[in-house]
This record gives sequence, structure tokens and C-alpha cells, in this order.
Amino acid sequence: MNRIDVLGVPVDVCPPEEIETELLKILEKPGTKQIIFLTIWDLLKARNKKKDFSECVKNADLIIPISKSIVSGARFLKRKVPVRYNPFNATIQILSILDQHYKSLYMLGSHKKTLMTAERNVHATFPNLRIVGRFVGYYHKTSEADVIEAIHKSSPSLTLVADGIKEKNLWSYHRRDKFSSSIFLYYRDSFGIFAERVKRVNEKTFERGHEIWHEIARNPLKLFLVFPFSCYIMSLVWSRILKK
Repeated sequence: MNRIDVLGVPVDVCPPEEIETELLKILEKPGTKQIIFLTIWDLLKARNKKKDFSECVKNADLIIPISKSIVSGARFLKRKVPVRYNPFNATIQILSILDQHYKSLYMLGSHKKTLMTAERNVHATFPNLRIVGRFVGYYHKTSEADVIEAIHKSSPSLTLVADGIKEKNLWSYHRRDKFSSSIFLYYRDSFGIFAERVKRVNEKTFERGHEIWHEIARNPLKLFLVFPFSCYIMSLVWSRILKK
């Protein structure tokens, strides 16, 4: 696996056939580990020196690009071109690998009904994957100590984090010294899709890089993302000019 940078932000080049090897290597490491599904907006946030998030990305064990713009940006800068993943398919692949190796899972996020349905469906799909605990999202601050203790005691191979966790990727990063061993992966829609309450993005739409329209349909204010995206394009051009 190679790690490149796109405008100073690290991105991993990890072909699908190498995911299993890399995942097992990460599992062998001591302490808290993290896999990040990197969107173009995450890249811009990390690049803009949002200190905590920038450090979170730099310290992640696997940084998987899920935006077409990151791949095209790497190509434009003449970097090694990373493989872009559909986050749902990548999550299924990761769970399949853990299932094959009889590993364990903790589920954190969503509302109770969604979480319980998602758990049943995950268990039915991955029978060898031990689900060692679950906790709903949107919880009160007073419950956080219980969440941390539960994950620490169960020491899962993977903690899958979904909607309802306000800090998203930063949740595990800010608490990384409180866990003995676990990989943390944040994917907002994971439990909603598993519970068939959230519709996943169409494969053709994703392949074309048009998933932003799915996001805009859910939140029209995201139309204003056109401005930071324009800055991204200009930064790529300027970076290439400087390199020349």
C-alpha cells in the first residue's frame, strides 16, 4: 500500500485485493486504530488546518478516498492514482473479512429501532462475526462514560460508528487513549442502510461521481459547497503550476 498526498492531505492507494492484508495488519497493531472514508469535503477541512481533524486524518491507519474529485485531483497532480471506493461496498468488504476470520464488532449510533434491525441483519449476513455490543447514538453526555467503558471492556475488532455521533471521525480520535484495542470506522448511513431505512446511492450515480445530488436532495444548503469546490480546483491548478 502506498500513501500519497493530495494538496498536502494523505490518501492511501489500496487496491481491493489488498484490503484484507492491510486490515489484518491494522488489527495486529496495539491500541486504537482508525479507518477513514475520505470525502472531498473532508480533504478540504483537513487542508484548511482544522488542527484536530488534520491530525486525525494524518494519524489514520487507512485513508480510503470515496470522492471522484480526489482521484481526479491525484491524477491531475501526477501522483499515483488511488482506488476510489463506494463506502457501502467497502464496509461490506471489511465486515466480510472480519467474518471470515471470526472477529468481533461493536455497533455505535442511530436510533434504537434502526440499530436493533441493523444488528439482526448484520448477524444474519455475517454469522461468524461476533457482535459484542451496541449503543444508540444521539445519547446524552451523561451516558458517554458507559459507552466508553462498554467498548473498552468488549475490545471489539471493529467499532462501526454511524449517525447520531456528533463528532463523527473525531469521536474515536479524541478518545483514542481510552480504548485498549479496536479499529474505528465512521460511516453515517451504515445502520440506516442495513436496517433498510435509508436508501443507498445508486451504483451508476456513484460511478459517475454524482452522489452530491443525493446529498443536496437531503440538504439543499449543500448547494453552497460549489464555492469550496471551486477553491479546490484552483488549488490543484496552482499546485501544478508551482511544481512546473
